[in-house]
Amino acid sequence: MSTDRTADDYRIEGLDLSGTRFTVEQALIRNKYKAMDDSGNVLLRGKQKLFKMKEQFPFVDADGNEVFTVKAGGIIDVAGNYVLTDAVTGEDLVILDNDYSIFQDTWKIRDARTEAKIAEITSRGALVTMARNLVPFGGWIPHKYEITDVDGDHVGNIEGQFSLKDRYEITLDDTSDVPKEPVVAAAMVIDAIQGN
Repeated sequence: MSTDRTADDYRIEGLDLSGTRFTVEQALIRNKYKAMDDSGNVLLRGKQKLFKMKEQFPFVDADGNEVFTVKAGGIIDVAGNYVLTDAVTGEDLVILDNDYSIFQDTWKIRDARTEAKIAEITSRGALVTMARNLVPFGGWIPHKYEITDVDGDHVGNIEGQFSLKDRYEITLDDTSDVPKEPVVAAAMVIDAIQGN
């Protein structure tokens, strides 16, 4: 990493994401999500607050305790910044920065203090991304993203599954440099922001 911070510095109080495989699933109604470990245990729930000037996503643990919030930096914006704040400490940890295009969706995870890039989540395949954005019913085509570290090295994948409600499999192959919490949160936020 190019900052003095390590992935452990981005851990969120009261949240244990110790695995390397997670499933994110959207509820049938509204932008409500849950993240589960590979045994199906709910680790995290998040939802998009509707009718707010700035988009907001509070996240709670399996017991309903608020653990972090993701809030838009600007008024409802497809391409913008979203700040992840630890609910216990009040510290802004990372910024999810969306660089939207019809050819490729790119989300940078940056340090909230220094704005240094920590990781990147990029859609795979310009043709698939264009089809998702331009073709009628293109939103039914599942997302596929690659997660890379600050040096561009592969860290993991987010792969959408074709189903009635949006479902994503997150696989993290190497998390030594990339914090898990923002990646799992980003999978939910990306789906909600892009209106899938």
